[in-house]
Amino acid sequence: MNNDATDAQIDIVVKKIQSLGHGVNISRGTKRTVIGAIGDEQKLDPKLFDSLPGVEYSMHIVKQYKIVSRESHKQDSVIEVCGIPIGGSQIQVIGGPCSVETQDQMDSAAQHVAAAGCRLIRGGAFKPRTSPYTFQGKGKDGLGMLRQAANKYNLPIVTELMDVRMLDTFLEHDVDIIQIGTRNMQNFDLLKEVGRIDTPVILKRGISATISEWLMAAEYIAASGNHNIILCERGIRTFESAYRNVLDITCIPVLKRETHLPVIIDPSHAGGKAWMVPALSRAAIAAGADGLLVETHPNPAEAWCDADQALNPQDFKDLMVSLQGIAQTIGRSI
Repeated sequence: MNNDATDAQIDIVVKKIQSLGHGVNISRGTKRTVIGAIGDEQKLDPKLFDSLPGVEYSMHIVKQYKIVSRESHKQDSVIEVCGIPIGGSQIQVIGGPCSVETQDQMDSAAQHVAAAGCRLIRGGAFKPRTSPYTFQGKGKDGLGMLRQAANKYNLPIVTELMDVRMLDTFLEHDVDIIQIGTRNMQNFDLLKEVGRIDTPVILKRGISATISEWLMAAEYIAASGNHNIILCERGIRTFESAYRNVLDITCIPVLKRETHLPVIIDPSHAGGKAWMVPALSRAAIAAGADGLLVETHPNPAEAWCDADQALNPQDFKDLMVSLQGIAQTIGRSI
């Protein structure tokens, strides 16, 4: 539908679809409303709808993931976060520690992230860990520490939501981007709930998920109304044991063909070692990624979580410099 389509115009389209024996799904985003016909779409002719008031265009979509597919939206989507674009010509690097530990640690992290030229900061207040006996995060207190540190440098915050019951708390702390981690990629109840708000969502790929499964998970969010979705590749599990996960660089051009959503890469969780992060980061940007999610810590040796993969402030700053040349070569900027 057109951006200014009225409820009455939407209702006309809905009744038209229903009169032809089909069910209806309405997805209301902040910028557009998408009406989907449920049933045998081949029985519907787009010409039946193009002339209806308020309709921008109608079309058949073969893909199961209707809203997030490139078929439904030819242009690349750009997600605005506090005036910062994710997607488009400017590449965003989201830096910060794996977990929020102390206020001093986060204040220092925010200072280094801003000094390196990053426009957003990450930090985990709630941590999904393989062992129940390892550090699980600072919880609500961690959200407060992250927000306080970020505000000093005007940095939007990115942090992971694990439990739908904490969504209101995230909104109270003005979390700018909600991250859905790899273990929750197919937590469909959680996806539906973040779909009912307009806060941008980073959706990480499941550790064994196919591209189709990943995009269908994104469709759950979009179908509930939130079209502000950013896909994040963080490595998949294979037979290889020389490194933590296999970073699927191939997914970048594939996703660019399949979907209009921005694509970012998490090289830290892929390699699992700090020395791998710069090479993986540069490869991702060269392949067309719209951004990076990189772990950096004021003192990696003292990190409470994933110390081996965190860059120290100087190495992180050096990485940012090296990425600028690659970005310029492909007609983009950092």
